[in-house]
Amino acid sequence: MSTKEEPLDLIRFHLDEFVLIKLRGAREIKGKLQGYDSHCNMVLSEAEEYIYNDSNDDVETKKTEMVFVRGDSVILISPI
Repeated sequence: MSTKEEPLDLIRFHLDEFVLIKLRGAREIKGKLQGYDSHCNMVLSEAEEYIYNDSNDDVETKKTEMVFVRGDSVILISPI
């Protein structure tokens, strides 16, 4: 299958590749997509989380070897 027929196909085509995930609460995670399900729950390796603080324009960064992202907090998924 080489064409995107369903929205989750975009995710499937980028397994084992780096993706950017925008989350609720002014957060983003970049990491290598290891797995996902139909609820957009995802597991990322080599993850880096960015937490943005609007009041003083600070960005807090956290690095994690492996992270589980709950699908109901996902706003956007994009390949990098």
